[in-house]
Amino acid sequence: MGMTMAEQVARLDWKALEASLEERGFAHAPALLSAAECAELVDLYGDDRRFRKRIDMEGHAFGRGDYAYFARPLPALVQTLRTHLYRRLVPLANRWSRALGRPAHPPSLRSFLARCHRAGQERPTPLMLRYERDGYNRLHQDLYGEVAFPLQATIFLSRRDRDYRGGELLLVEQRPRTQSRGQALAPEQGELVIFASAEWPAPGKRGPVRANLRHGISTVTAGHRYALGIIFHDAR
Repeated sequence: MGMTMAEQVARLDWKALEASLEERGFAHAPALLSAAECAELVDLYGDDRRFRKRIDMEGHAFGRGDYAYFARPLPALVQTLRTHLYRRLVPLANRWSRALGRPAHPPSLRSFLARCHRAGQERPTPLMLRYERDGYNRLHQDLYGEVAFPLQATIFLSRRDRDYRGGELLLVEQRPRTQSRGQALAPEQGELVIFASAEWPAPGKRGPVRANLRHGISTVTAGHRYALGIIFHDAR
């Protein structure tokens, strides 16, 4: 009998992931979803009943492509990932919050979402993103209100160099009094990348410094690229 998704999340090398997040503001994990699970999520994209809103990026000058926010109830797989990734990430999130002088986050996703809802942020934010040839996403941050979790995740659902080419995940870091530093990641199908939603306390010579991270997608040169985005705070 195979492992549950909760067990698969638990068996990731969280010590190494946290070390990468603290140093660089992002971490890349091995495949968390199977090819069948990725295909299951991609198949959902055509079912409008599963989504509360679709966005044409070009119409908003966000880039070129489209994405859709899931409606409640979230698909079971997405809900499980969101719940168990939050549980693993909240200790690090609270260390970051202390360093940045911000409030702590509750230990469970349910309690955190209750805080979002009290602040008027009641719309679910997990989403699917789709890009075709010439598609891209400009650098941005996914902040939807006063309440925000400092980490988010994306899972790559398409096969690099088979389903699509190009379309790297771009992460651009800015620290005080330095020039920007960029990273381009090209994970395989099912792999997970966790990264700072906006700011994190990066290590400096005299202690933590407030670093800022934006993310985007480079131009897709062929095919179709799908991804799942897991944002933990809800939106206004």
